[in-house]
Amino acid sequence: MAESVETFELEIVTPEKQVVKDRASEVQIPGSHGYLGILPGHAPLITELGIGEITYVHQGVSTQLCVCWGFAEVLPDKVTILAEAAERAEDIDVARAQAARLRAQEHLKDAEDATQFEEGFAALSRAEARLAIAKQK
Repeated sequence: MAESVETFELEIVTPEKQVVKDRASEVQIPGSHGYLGILPGHAPLITELGIGEITYVHQGVSTQLCVCWGFAEVLPDKVTILAEAAERAEDIDVARAQAARLRAQEHLKDAEDATQFEEGFAALSRAEARLAIAKQK
């Protein structure tokens, strides 16, 4: 029973699949304006996700995932993350992520307005986040 008091349920889903359903003693999530740390008993909140790394700890083991956009609902005993994309390190195609980074860099160089620059920057951020997580395999 102590497990339920010291942990919370963590669920990470994308439109395609459930990526994580586990218990966690803590989780770090990339909010749209910076990272949030969540512990059991956290006050309820809903936040927009940015691009970055989700790190969660269960029984002393840390797990990292790449996540891009979406929302997180935090309750005292459960965190639900609805992400546009979420990948574990072992699921990331490194060659594809490297190619995406090169395309994004070219897109940034050729950007003619703020919208194109923002699109290129988002694509570059996603590719770099994926590559950073993939290195942890």
